[in-house]
Amino acid sequence: MVEVVQERIKEHIEDIDEARVEELFSKLPSGKMLRSKLILAIAPTKEGVELASIVELIHAASLLHDDVIDEALKRRGVDSINAIYGNKSAIMLGDILYSKAFFELTKLSDPIPSIISKAVMLLSCGELLDVELSQKFCPDKELYLDMIYKKTGSLIEASAKAAAILANEDEEKFATYGRNLGIAFQIVDDILDITQDSQTLGKPAMNDFKEGKTTLPFIYLYEALDEEGKNRLRSLHGSELKSEDIAWIKDEMAKNKAIERAKDDARRLAAEAMECVKESQKLRSIMQSLIERTY
Repeated sequence: MVEVVQERIKEHIEDIDEARVEELFSKLPSGKMLRSKLILAIAPTKEGVELASIVELIHAASLLHDDVIDEALKRRGVDSINAIYGNKSAIMLGDILYSKAFFELTKLSDPIPSIISKAVMLLSCGELLDVELSQKFCPDKELYLDMIYKKTGSLIEASAKAAAILANEDEEKFATYGRNLGIAFQIVDDILDITQDSQTLGKPAMNDFKEGKTTLPFIYLYEALDEEGKNRLRSLHGSELKSEDIAWIKDEMAKNKAIERAKDDARRLAAEAMECVKESQKLRSIMQSLIERTY
């Protein structure tokens, strides 16, 4: 049914009736459509397809803005919209997608519009917090978790909760599943930024730390280092890493099991989430695939 969602998204874009918007949108690389798969696993209905198409527009808009903020030149292995057409076009396309998504959202029954719109507010607050946390090395785990919940987890949580309402399921259980899925997804993403190469990631490897992001593996590494190591790690934050710096970071992470600790956190979140939806093999499979993914 993901193909049906893609077709509905195409219809939304055509409804805007602007050739330039269609051209720009056509350059966006296709993603994993995690949110659509989640919604359709809970509510495989026409209403579920509509909800998924709206959420995908919101997600695409957030990525367009994210790439401008991060000055990212690649998205999923291809040139980003801001790299090809400039920041202004990327920002405006993001605004158009947000506007179209909210226009379509108003047509859905209550309380779904309020659930999704609140998540978009949290997503934007999470993006702001991410920018502010990137100004200096920040080894505060609670701040990191709050940021990734808002930036990534909130929309996935809202997607699961709204889909549960459509399917007459327990919305709080499904919301917990979605929240944990979103947070675990981001933790795994942050791990892969360190462990995988640029070709696999479709973007420069270890780019998060260079951009100033202090992700969970770096927080755990910092906690384990002596004062000299802490000073060295702080000095590398937000800078272009040399090969010997990358080798040192990876060696210290392996020695201090920083990656493994972060993986354990993701696994705990996954276990809690799967307990909430133990009757659904589809949702369990989505979570298991996420935890085991390598890109």
